[in-house]
Amino acid sequence: MSSNFGLPGGIPERRVRPIWDAIDSRQFKNALKHVASLLGKYPTSPYVLALKAHILERMGKPEEALSTCLKAKDLLYSDDSAVVDDLTLSTLQIAFERLNHLDLATNCYEHACGKFPNNLELMIGLFNCYVREYSFVRQQQTAIKMYKVAGEERFLLWAVCSIQLQVLCGNGGEKLLLLAEGLLKKHVAAHSLHEPEALIIYISILEQQEKYVDALEILSGNLGSLLMVEVDRLQIQGRLLARSADYAAATEVYKRILELCPDDWECFQHYLGCLLEDGVSLSNGPVEDKLLASHMEHQLSSLGDEEIDSRISRATSFVEKLLASTSDSLIRCPYLASLELERRKQLHGNENIFNLMEALVEYFSRFGHLACFVSDVEAFLLVLPFDKQKELIEKLKKTSVSIPQVPVKALGQSITIFKIEELTGSIYKLPVDEVESYVQLMVEMYCNSLTLSKDLDPQESMPGEELLSISSNVLVQLYWRTSNLDYILEAIMVLEFGLSIRRHVWQYKVLLVHLYSHLGTISLAYDWYKSLEVKNILLETFSHHIFPQMLGSPLWTELNKLLKDYLKFMDDHFRESADLTFVAYRDRNYSKVIEFVQFKERLQKSSQYMITRIETSILDLKQNAGNLVDEEAILDSLKCGAVLLDLSNKIGSKPLTFNEDFRSRPWWTPTIGKNYLLGPLEEISHFHRDNLMKEREAEAGTTIERRSLFARLIYLSLHNASAALKENSEANGCLPENKLSSEMESLLERYAKTLDYSLEDAVKLIGEVYQGLKGSEAFGSHVVDWVNLAVFCNAWKLTSTEYSLHNTEGCKSGGWLVDSLLEKCMLERIRNIDPWVDFLGREIPLLVQLVTEPLAWHGLIIQSLLRVSLPSGKKKKKGGTSDQSSSPLLAAARDSAQCLYSTVEEIIKQIKDRIKKLEDENLGTTFFPAIKGQDCGPGRALRVIENTVSSAKNAELGERITKVLNSWSSVVISRKIVSGQKRMLSELLTICESKHKMLNTPRKHNS
Repeated sequence: MSSNFGLPGGIPERRVRPIWDAIDSRQFKNALKHVASLLGKYPTSPYVLALKAHILERMGKPEEALSTCLKAKDLLYSDDSAVVDDLTLSTLQIAFERLNHLDLATNCYEHACGKFPNNLELMIGLFNCYVREYSFVRQQQTAIKMYKVAGEERFLLWAVCSIQLQVLCGNGGEKLLLLAEGLLKKHVAAHSLHEPEALIIYISILEQQEKYVDALEILSGNLGSLLMVEVDRLQIQGRLLARSADYAAATEVYKRILELCPDDWECFQHYLGCLLEDGVSLSNGPVEDKLLASHMEHQLSSLGDEEIDSRISRATSFVEKLLASTSDSLIRCPYLASLELERRKQLHGNENIFNLMEALVEYFSRFGHLACFVSDVEAFLLVLPFDKQKELIEKLKKTSVSIPQVPVKALGQSITIFKIEELTGSIYKLPVDEVESYVQLMVEMYCNSLTLSKDLDPQESMPGEELLSISSNVLVQLYWRTSNLDYILEAIMVLEFGLSIRRHVWQYKVLLVHLYSHLGTISLAYDWYKSLEVKNILLETFSHHIFPQMLGSPLWTELNKLLKDYLKFMDDHFRESADLTFVAYRDRNYSKVIEFVQFKERLQKSSQYMITRIETSILDLKQNAGNLVDEEAILDSLKCGAVLLDLSNKIGSKPLTFNEDFRSRPWWTPTIGKNYLLGPLEEISHFHRDNLMKEREAEAGTTIERRSLFARLIYLSLHNASAALKENSEANGCLPENKLSSEMESLLERYAKTLDYSLEDAVKLIGEVYQGLKGSEAFGSHVVDWVNLAVFCNAWKLTSTEYSLHNTEGCKSGGWLVDSLLEKCMLERIRNIDPWVDFLGREIPLLVQLVTEPLAWHGLIIQSLLRVSLPSGKKKKKGGTSDQSSSPLLAAARDSAQCLYSTVEEIIKQIKDRIKKLEDENLGTTFFPAIKGQDCGPGRALRVIENTVSSAKNAELGERITKVLNSWSSVVISRKIVSGQKRMLSELLTICESKHKMLNTPRKHNS
C-alpha cells in the first residue's frame, strides 16, 4: 500500500513498507512496534502519528487513536512551514473516518487547501471528504474550483453531478439545473464532450427540465456519436420522443429497436403505447410502474375506434413480420406481443375472446413447459371470464396430451396447468374431496418424478419441485375452508419431505416460515429462516418474512441477533456507499454516482430501518426491566428517550420508503399484518394487494411514531413516580414537576392519537374495559398498545389531577385500575391457549408482549416509588426525611405488586400445566389419524409420501435420494413441532419467572 504514495518528511520507504504490510496482514502489534521505532527518529512527523492512530484504532483502542490523531492534526496546523502532503492527510482521513470523526479529516483538508489553493491532489482529497459527508453544495464548489484550475471535463461533470444531487436528494431548487445546463453548454462550445457518460448526464439535465426537443437535438448532433451501441442511442431517442408527444416518430424508433432486438418485451410495451397514444410509455416513473399500468390500470386511448383498429392492425402486421423472421425457438417476445394485441382488442371493445384463447394455447404449446409461463400470461388470463378460463384449461390439457414431449417437458406442462388452476381459483371452487384428490395427484407426480433427479447434484433444481409448493398452498386453502388444523400440519409434512430431498429450495422454506409462524412455533420458523442465509441487501427486502413474528416472540437471543445483523449491514452499507460513490466519480461513471446516492437515501428513509432502530432500544429496555439501575443506564444512553423521539420527528420531514419484496410471500399473508387465515373464508381479489400495501404503509408510520415514544415515556414515568414522593422534585436534575407532567401529557396525547383517540376518550375507554362495560375486544388488534397507554397514564396521574385512574374509579383493594386491567388482559390470553386447537399462534405473542412491556414498565414504576421511600441511613439523618412507609401511594404500590405477583404466579402455573400436557401426549398418534386407513379428509398426500418412502429402491432413485427416503419419518416431524411448542412455552416461562421475582421484593416492602 505504501508504494502507492510519496513519503513525506524524508522518511525512507523501506521503513514504512513493513508497517503497511503488517497492517494488511492484521499483525497490528508488529505494526505498532515498527511505528514506535519510527517515532523515535521522527517524533514530530504527522504521517507517522497518523499511522500509529490507524493501527491503534484497528487494535480496538479508539481513545488512544483519537488522541494520536488530534496530536497529528495539531502538528499540521501549528507548523506553517511544513509541507502538507496527501499521503498524511489520507492516512488521517482513514483513521478519523473509522473513529466516526470525518468532520476532523475534512477540517485538515480544508486547512491544507487554504495553504495550497491550487494543489489538485489536495482538492481531490477535499472533494472526497465532501462526498463522504454528502455535502453536495461544497462538492459543487470544490469541483468548480478544480475545473477552473485544470480545465478538465471530469471536474466539470463532478460539479454537474453535485448540482443534480442537490435537486434530487437535497434541498436545491430546479433553478440549479439551469446553472448545470449553462456550464455544460459553455464547455461544449469550447471543448465539446469526449465521454458517453458526459452525454448521458447532459441529456438527463435537460430531461429533468422537460427540455426534450433540446435533448433530441443534442442526441442527433455530433455528440450522439459518443453512444457507440445503436440500441442504447435509439432507446434514449424513443423515450425523448414519447415524452415530447411525438408519438409517430417514437413508434418508428421503437419499431427499429424491435427489429434489432426482437426479444425486448419492455420495448414492445413502449412501441404499442406510443402507437395507440395511451400513456403507457409517457410516464417518468420506473419501468415496473409502466408495465403495471399496462396490465392493470390501462388508460384507454383518446383516438377514435376506427383509428385504434387501424393501428392495432398495423401492429399485428409488424408482429407477424417479427414472427416470420424469428428463427430462435427461445425468443418469447413476438408471441407475447400477439397475446398483448388480442388483450388490447378486448379492452377496446372487441368481444372475440376466441382469438385470445387460441393465442394462449399456441403460446402454451411452445413455452408451456417453462417455469415462467404463468407469470408471462397472468395479465392475459385475468381478462377472461371464469367460464372461459375453465374452457381454456381444458384446451391446455388436451394440447398437453396431444403433443409428444420428453418427460421433463411433459412434467413442466402439467405443472403449468396446475399453476393456472391455482391462479384462476378453479381448484378452490371444487368440493373438498376433489380438491384433496388434486393434492394427492400433485404429490404422486412429484414422487414419480424423483427418478428424473437421481443423477442431479443436490444443489441443482429438480424437475417437479413446484408441485409441492402448489400442494401446500391448496392444503392451506382447505384449512381455511374447513378449519381442520390437520390440513396445515399435512402441508408442513409435505414441505418438510421436499426439503429432506433437497435442502436448497427457498420457496419451501419461506412457506414453512409462515406456516410455523401461524402455529406460533416461532422457533422452528426462525430455524428455517436462518437456513435461507439471508445476507446483504436481502436483509432489507426479505427479512419481513420473520421480523414481525420475532418481535412478538420470547426468543430474545435470536431476536437480538436478527436486529444487530440488520443494523450492522445498514451501517456498513452507509459507510461503503460513500466509498463507492467516490470510486464512481473517479472512474467517470456519473450515472452510478446518482444511483448510489439515491439508493443510500432510500435505505436511510426505510421504514424497516426506523423500526429496527427503535425496537433494538426497546429490546434493551425489556431485557433489563428487572433492574432499575440498569434500566436508567440504558435510558441515559438514549438521552432520556430523546434519540428515539428524533427518529419519529424525521418521519414528518421525509416520507418513508418501503423496500420489502412482498411477491415472495404466501397467498394467505400478502403483506405484514394481514393473515386471511385468521378471518372467515372470503373471496380474495387478485388486485387487492395494492390496497393492502397502502394500509401497511399508513400503519407503519403510525407504529414508528407510537413506539418511538416509549423510551421517553418510561423515563418520564420513573421521574414522575419519584416526584410524587420527593419534597424537592428538581433534585438530581429532574425537571420541575409542572414541566415534567406537562411534557408527559403532551406525549400521551400523541400516543392516543396513534390509536385514533383523544387522550380523554382513550382513558374513558380503558375505564370501560376495566369495569366490564366493554370487553378487551374494544381495543381491537392493539391490546398491548392500549395497556401500555394505561400504564403510562397511571404513572402520569401520580402527580396530576386529570383523568383519574385511581381508586375513585373502582380501584381494587386500594390499588390502581391498571393492575386489574393487566390482570384481566393477561389471564384472558393464557386461558385462551390450547396447544391442540390454535397451537399458540394467536395468544402467545400477545401474552409475551403484555408481560414484557406494560407489566415490565409498571414494575419499574413501582421500583422507582419504593426506592425513593428508602433513602440511605446518612441521608435520612442529615435531611430529616420523614418516614413515608405509611403513605397511601406506597400502600397502593405494594398492593399493585401483590396483585400482579399473584397474576404472574397463575400464568406460570398455567404454562407449566401446558408444558406437562405436551410431554404426556403420545407423539406417534397425536397427528394425522387420517393416514390410518381413511379414504377422505386430511392425510391423503401424506399416505402417498409414506408409500413412496416404504417402496424406495436404490436402482430407480439413486443412492442419495433412497438414503433420504429411508431415513424420513412423519413422527420425527411431529416430535419436532411439539418440541418447538415446548421451546416457546419454556422461553415464556423463563420471562414470567423473572417478572415473578421482580414483583416479589416490592410486595414485601415494609410489610
